[in-house]
Amino acid sequence: MSGERRLRGLVRPYVVTGGRAHASRNTLDAVTVVIATREQVSGLSPEKKRLMELCRGGALSVAEIAAHLSLPISVTKVLLSDLVDSGHIATHAAVSHTARPDVKLLKDVLDGLRARL
Repeated sequence: MSGERRLRGLVRPYVVTGGRAHASRNTLDAVTVVIATREQVSGLSPEKKRLMELCRGGALSVAEIAAHLSLPISVTKVLLSDLVDSGHIATHAAVSHTARPDVKLLKDVLDGLRARL
């Protein structure tokens, strides 16, 4: 185990989040996409600065950010919520291609309903 990782393990999650266990917003999930919107990182905690560095490289999901920071997703969500509130990052719900309905299936259902009426 590297020295940095060993030291990071000594910092308890509640210290990283300022004692908070829940994010200020309930809109973040593991696949929410995060993008940095500001360059300024002065005044941010080391974890938030690292998070901003990650997000400047391109869009990442909450799960990817948590993995890069070696933090639990719940802690990462608290940090991300703070950065959304301060305007440092923007979030977008991940859109799945499977989320769109099959048009042919919908037409078949509609035709079946019309035939019964």
